[in-house]
Amino acid sequence: MQPADFDVLREQAAASGRQAYAPYSGLHVGAALRSASGHVYCGCNVENGALPMNSCAERGAIAAAVLAEGPTFRLSAIAVVATTADGSVQAVSPCGACRQLIAESGPEASIGFFGANEQWVVVSAAELLPYAFVLPRG
Repeated sequence: MQPADFDVLREQAAASGRQAYAPYSGLHVGAALRSASGHVYCGCNVENGALPMNSCAERGAIAAAVLAEGPTFRLSAIAVVATTADGSVQAVSPCGACRQLIAESGPEASIGFFGANEQWVVVSAAELLPYAFVLPRG
């Protein structure tokens, strides 16, 4: 994936994050992905009072992609942008549950997010989750 392609996904992720419902954490997270078929899907985090039941931006974007493309959906790249309510960029990588879903949806995918010092980081799915769980098929 070319850096310019990630620029577009990063902009769309940032815009999606502004739509987040985050009254508890104040952390607004947006995700934008490109499927292997070339389409873009977005998601944002949605919190609720039952805190463990919150919905992550990455899972929302992947769910939108699966809804649109069906079970054959394959992830090519995903950008994740997290900000505070005032728009300050936060260093946040995908959580463990999202890492697993990303690894299953696109083992060869590229993942971009802001790391320390607002540096844009791009890693592979294997680098993001080197020991992904694989359900034995029997």
